[in-house]
Amino acid sequence: MAKGKTSSVFFCQNCGYESSKWMGQCPGCREWNSFVEETVLKAPHAGVASAPAGRRGMKSTPSVLSEIVIRREDKLSTGMEELDRVLGGGIVQGSLTLVGGDPGIGKSTLLLQVCRNLSSGGHKVLYISGEESLAQIKMRADRLGEFTGNMLLLCETNLDEIAEVIRQNKPQAVVIDSIQTMYNEAVSAAPGSVSQVRESTGILLQLAKGLGVSVMIVGHVTKEGTVAGPRVLEHMVDTVLYFEGDRHASYRILRGVKNRFGSTNEIGVFEMREQGLVEVQNASEYMLNGRPEDASGSIVVCTMEGTRPLLVEIQALVCHSNFGIPRRQTTGTDFNRVNLLMAVLEKRSGVQLGDCDAYVNITGGMKVLEPAIDLGIVLALLSSFRNRPLNPRMIAFGEVGLSGEVRAVSQAAQRVAEAEKLGFDTCILPAVCAEDCKKASSIRIIGVRKVQEAMDRAL
Repeated sequence: MAKGKTSSVFFCQNCGYESSKWMGQCPGCREWNSFVEETVLKAPHAGVASAPAGRRGMKSTPSVLSEIVIRREDKLSTGMEELDRVLGGGIVQGSLTLVGGDPGIGKSTLLLQVCRNLSSGGHKVLYISGEESLAQIKMRADRLGEFTGNMLLLCETNLDEIAEVIRQNKPQAVVIDSIQTMYNEAVSAAPGSVSQVRESTGILLQLAKGLGVSVMIVGHVTKEGTVAGPRVLEHMVDTVLYFEGDRHASYRILRGVKNRFGSTNEIGVFEMREQGLVEVQNASEYMLNGRPEDASGSIVVCTMEGTRPLLVEIQALVCHSNFGIPRRQTTGTDFNRVNLLMAVLEKRSGVQLGDCDAYVNITGGMKVLEPAIDLGIVLALLSSFRNRPLNPRMIAFGEVGLSGEVRAVSQAAQRVAEAEKLGFDTCILPAVCAEDCKKASSIRIIGVRKVQEAMDRAL
């Protein structure tokens, strides 16, 4: 058998751009100092290796689009409503899902619970670990509950061996923990390198599509919070899920950032307990738990996460600065957006905030970038500045423009319905949305057109 030639190639760690020489800036993603040198082995017959695993020797024929039948059983329910919502109804057979998150956040625990639910439903599941031993996985599994005989475990990092085990056992779902530990013998680079991660994901993609196996892979994240390895990794998979939240806190937020089978804005809320991750059915009530009463600078807003309305509390603290340059700080929302809203307050409403420090916090660990929370931020800042508490049973939402107008937001009726369900009695919202909401809700609806009008009605 002829041996391949060894050569040195430079890869961009951010996007996977390949170059024969080192460059200071990547032409693909424009990042600086992102190129690393790796040794690759070029196979003499690339055409043979490019055939999908499990389908070599088979001829591909085109199909008529109108004759393709989508069966309802093509989606496997994970047994967790929150996860099914993020996935778009369940795990699609033959799909490749990437789950990323900080160390210790609960990625392996979540996928092990999914394996338990699938195996209990009669589906054969294969859990492949490259980081833990069988005894370590068994210790975690004992805390989660009993597993059936359909649950198989394998500790292996060689993808050739893994592919052979998958073809022999024919499981319906496979979990790879993690992609950074897998390696392909045809690539001479070390496991976790750019070329190994890319080639390993390519092999798993071929297995998923060729054999109809649902593959879920765990990906480590960088200090910036993105999945380690080339950016092309996220382009290759069907679904990308991120596990967010402080690992020292009890809550976890699962967010879908890419989904070829559903919405990309859905979130699932979980709580970490001794027996594993437990779903939080009423996320709004959970986020508002422990909210202070009669405190200035606090207001509840309603944001939309996909099709799901979610009530969160915004806290603001405004005080006079003792320094020449006032300090501004935000947690959970856009820093520049808060500065813009403070400028609107000064220009359009005459509120002098130029010599004040301002701190804005979204409680519950949520990251909200939707413009619909603008009105809530404005009222919270003004409440803290004047040291006057707002009505604790009032919510507000609406986008604020540069001229001080309150603009319409989408799905206003669903937001009001969520507030009414949790016992709120007053809602301040854009005037253009008020009429429709009054017909569908029994709580007090206050429609406003300008920021000044909202300030007069709320304080």
